Amino acid sequence: MADNPAPRARRLMDINTFEENFCDVRANKTYLCYKVEVREGDAWTPVLEHWDYLRNQGADTPWLPRRHAELCFLDLFPSWPLDQEKQYRLTWYISWSPCPDCVPELVEFLKKNSHVKLYIFAARVYTYFLGYERGLCDLRDAGAQLAIMTHNEHQHCWDTFMDSQGQPFEPWPNMEEQIQEQSQQLQTILRNPEN
Repeated sequence: MADNPAPRARRLMDINTFEENFCDVRANKTYLCYKVEVREGDAWTPVLEHWDYLRNQGADTPWLPRRHAELCFLDLFPSWPLDQEKQYRLTWYISWSPCPDCVPELVEFLKKNSHVKLYIFAARVYTYFLGYERGLCDLRDAGAQLAIMTHNEHQHCWDTFMDSQGQPFEPWPNMEEQIQEQSQQLQTILRNPEN
């Protein structure tokens, strides 16, 4: 009988990419760090082969069709042999909240996968498309949990997904103000029943 192959080493994001996309710079790329956990009794256990990051494609890779990071994740998900009898928690740390073009596919994904709970922590709210407010509300109504990344989530990403080379996470000068502003904007959207 052949030995099981060694688990593949996880890729780690470089510091500059993290800072350019998750901190105070308004980059035009979307990065999505994700982790999958399975419910075992009263606890959530990491499924370590399903912790990684990806980004939108096509912006600087013209040989690939344009695809947002969220949809790239949905393309990847069916290849995982997850037990449909178990409950899973997907946690995303994403540089931009999902746009209204991605929301219908995310809502459909949640409907088809009732064994999956989706938690989205965004660095900032994506406000560049008409209808973004309604899209975020639709996503919430489909069962997704939405929040803005706090210091704790930034620290977790740094510790989990970054090739920090031993450097500690350093908050940027206006980090707390940016988090407060983005959190207030998201909460206003999610509280407004007219969206």
